[in-house]
Amino acid sequence: MAVTLDQHLSAGGIEPGLARLLAVVADACADISALVRRGAAGEILGALESENVQGEVQKKLDVISNDLLIEACAKAPALAGMASEEMDTIHPVRPVSAEARYLLLFDPLDGSSNIDVNVSIGTIFSVLPVAADAPREATEADFLQPGRNQAAAGYVVYGPQTTLVFTTGQGVSAFTLDPKTDQWLQVTDAVAIPRETKEFAINASNMRHWAPPVRGYIEDCLAGETGPRGKNFNMRWVASMVADVHRIVMRGGVFLYPWDAREPNRAGKLRLMYEANPMAFVIEQAGGASFDGFGPTLDAKPTGLHQRVSVMLGSAAEVERLQALHEKALAPA
Repeated sequence: MAVTLDQHLSAGGIEPGLARLLAVVADACADISALVRRGAAGEILGALESENVQGEVQKKLDVISNDLLIEACAKAPALAGMASEEMDTIHPVRPVSAEARYLLLFDPLDGSSNIDVNVSIGTIFSVLPVAADAPREATEADFLQPGRNQAAAGYVVYGPQTTLVFTTGQGVSAFTLDPKTDQWLQVTDAVAIPRETKEFAINASNMRHWAPPVRGYIEDCLAGETGPRGKNFNMRWVASMVADVHRIVMRGGVFLYPWDAREPNRAGKLRLMYEANPMAFVIEQAGGASFDGFGPTLDAKPTGLHQRVSVMLGSAAEVERLQALHEKALAPA
């Protein structure tokens, strides 16, 4: 009989407060999944007139999902504060203390441009530890920790199945939501990404804007078995990070959302705290690797809640090749 999420979280090895927080996040995502399944029947499709802190037009379901997560997760006793891609600043929950020792960051609905066309979307989350000598309110500075500090991270993909994938630093587990019982059932507790791959995910329409190392890497892949790589590659691109990364987690590949010359002063488009760090933690715990153009994503030092970053992650051999190409480009002539 399949192990349930509650059984997995209570089996030991996960700090009880963290286990309770992860269970609450999973419950909230199950509620979001139900909303996604209703679609137009639930009157949750379409855009609002408002924009988020990134200057992006918000979808109805962006805001609904954000509010749902805020309300649900505040009930977790171990949670001191939250931050969301959809909010300008942090949302304190209760004073930091020995009991309330975690911070939650999330992208409530990744890939929201796909909502109205019924393509897979998802939720990404990250949990950071926080400490205090005496009870105090959480501050923005508490959230600005390297991804290497994460106590847990994961995502839920709302697709043909609703799937939860997460790590607490001891490997990666995957669960599927059973629509008959509304229980999360374990698919595997040992997700492993193949080191080698023949598949990449990138928006190739932007090729002319990429830096030479990324452009050179993709050109070598496209050259096929007669090119320098000596093998044929497939390209996949859903334009939903959750969907693209989940495919890589399940069968290997490399995902790239690199620096773009159209915005030369911006390191990338994706957010370090809400997207890159949690996904990099999952990827590395599953045996893959991550790189932001300068070093491992998880070692980057955050400077702001909504900091952007270049993202390259997936099968370790491909990420190592990308890193070598970047290092070669930066080396003195």
